[in-house]
Amino acid sequence: MQEKVQYKKSDFYYDLPEERIAQTPAEPRDSSRLLVYDRQSKQIEDKIFRDIADYLQEGDVLVVNNTKVIPARMYALTEHGGVVEVLLLKRYDLNTWEVLMRPGKKGKIGVRMTIGDELSFTVKDITETGERIVEFAYEGAFEDVLSKVGTMPLPPYIKEKLQNQARYNTVYSKVDGSAAAPTAGLHFTDELLAKLKAKGVQMAEVLLHVGLGTFRPVSEDIITDHKMHSEYYEIKAQAAEIINAAKREGRRVIAVGTTSVRTLESVADENGLVRACSGNTEIFLYPPYKMKCVDALITNFHLPESTLIMLVACLTGREEILSVYKYAVENKYRFFSFGDACLIL
Repeated sequence: MQEKVQYKKSDFYYDLPEERIAQTPAEPRDSSRLLVYDRQSKQIEDKIFRDIADYLQEGDVLVVNNTKVIPARMYALTEHGGVVEVLLLKRYDLNTWEVLMRPGKKGKIGVRMTIGDELSFTVKDITETGERIVEFAYEGAFEDVLSKVGTMPLPPYIKEKLQNQARYNTVYSKVDGSAAAPTAGLHFTDELLAKLKAKGVQMAEVLLHVGLGTFRPVSEDIITDHKMHSEYYEIKAQAAEIINAAKREGRRVIAVGTTSVRTLESVADENGLVRACSGNTEIFLYPPYKMKCVDALITNFHLPESTLIMLVACLTGREEILSVYKYAVENKYRFFSFGDACLIL
């Protein structure tokens, strides 16, 4: 029996110069670079994202996450004139949200704060990990108010101001609820998707609302001790039928992004079949886990020692993905949310 590997966080470290972190998105979307890695031949090819059509074939199923990032970052005033940053994390009901507050010490239970003239909230509770549960008060629809007072919650490593807010959402985003974008999908244009469809590539939409936990560093040295954040997912019947037909017929299921992977692998059975369902997932994927549903992956380049690079390593193995990343660094690929893409076949 094979001995179980106890990976450390440091086993997924790689050296990344700061200038490799993309600060602005590529224009147009599909002009970003694409690193293609073939797991069978171990070969790497340097392409442009729109070339992805050459690697996808009739019958392939692209699984995309149709979540939409909301302008979840706001600045609230305390009753004493202090300013607090508020980041929406998870909606509990119509008016109740879990939020991250900075500085947190100002968010004591019972405190009331205002955001502009249109929005106020009261802190109702504090979670075990320090997030606040708040109840909002406002007139009209919450989404309309939020569009006026909120801004896009860009990751902390992006210092540049985003000129076009729509560039932090995919062209197929539909369902409001994410605090971060499923960034692998940012490279697709409507024209490229139409080209793939004409080629006979199918598309299945799933939903996973991306929480801020996606950027939360692994705090434990032994990765199995790390507790994963919880995110809401949903697979509708039509998507399940498209995916399951492909699995039964031996066609490829290609996940667009790690969030699509997490959704599929949360519900897949031993045959890789999924079902229509919804819920919250805390799935944490790391080697030697073998994917049940996902055959190939389109993804961006992720942070060193992150849960995301660990997930990608399930497809390639740890040493292989680190060698791919080393190549990407040396060949000046752009990293993280607004960076270039990687196709793992």
